[in-house]
Amino acid sequence: MRYFNSAIFSVAILFLTVFSGFAQESETKVVDEVVAQVNDSVVTLSGVRREMKEAIASRVEQGISQAQAESEINGKQGELIANIIIEELLLQKGKELGVDADVEAEVNQRFLAKMKELNLKSLDKLYEAMRGSGVEPDQIREIWRKQLTRDIVLQREVDSKVYLSWTPKEIKEYYEKNKAKFTKPETFTLTEIFLSFAGRDENAVKEKAKQLVTQARGGADFTKLVVENSERADVQQSKGKVGTFTVEQIKGISEKIIVPLQATKAGGITDPIVLVEGVEILRVDERQNASTESFFDETEIRKALTYEKLPEARKKYIATLREESYIKINETYRPMVAPILQIEAKKTAEKKPGK
Repeated sequence: MRYFNSAIFSVAILFLTVFSGFAQESETKVVDEVVAQVNDSVVTLSGVRREMKEAIASRVEQGISQAQAESEINGKQGELIANIIIEELLLQKGKELGVDADVEAEVNQRFLAKMKELNLKSLDKLYEAMRGSGVEPDQIREIWRKQLTRDIVLQREVDSKVYLSWTPKEIKEYYEKNKAKFTKPETFTLTEIFLSFAGRDENAVKEKAKQLVTQARGGADFTKLVVENSERADVQQSKGKVGTFTVEQIKGISEKIIVPLQATKAGGITDPIVLVEGVEILRVDERQNASTESFFDETEIRKALTYEKLPEARKKYIATLREESYIKINETYRPMVAPILQIEAKKTAEKKPGK
């Protein structure tokens, strides 16, 4: 899954303009106050305002006007505070479960992967490039820590338990009722040439990609072109082979990828595909059409059952975390937050922090 991991995380580094507002955070001076107490931690007004500022910047980045984005986010202040409280509960649970070491290891791996992908010599060079693009590495590190902690807690405490809970009878009954869901999907086996935009003139990179496509379609040895030109860190070992993927997996990354792929026959070469971080050229090594014939795959059936169950299971888990915690909301914000969290004043008054 090298290709997909690269695509997923690329937006979080040099091209992560959503977080450029962090650099100006110190410019805004606010009178701080406690919005909510969550066990032994607090949610502050400055933290809420920072989250709102980031949310507004994200909406503007998506093409929404500044005024519309501010109106939209200001109208959801109660929901935003409730989400911050839930996040704090999950982070506290992560600490209790001792996931810090796993989280830190994964964060370090992400930075190393990005460093190698951009052909930089060291992490210091990566951090320098990030800062040059207005992105502070420590802030990205903290964002990733929170994301990973939330994900690991929910995966361990909810997802894996639901996945393993299904009995053979339930699996068989679900398959019999939903056979149409378990047909063989269309798949593509791919080899890539990747050209990075990092530190280069984008037009020159695009032009080189066009030339490589012309050479490949003209009969040049594609593997040789990959080894000599692709800028993935492991190209000498992988020879550009990225594996076999379903249409849905590819769509989850970018429609820009699936459209040219579906127009390419087995053995064919796509036109250059311009992504945020660079240009992809893909050879379709093998293409398997979708089948209408159902097949029994316990793993896929468990996944489908789990997917249907997860929203409610996660909701119940978070409700349990709330019930077991001391949450006291500032009376100024209680009317907009308590209904969302379904917290009653009596319950928060009865519990004590540090229990």
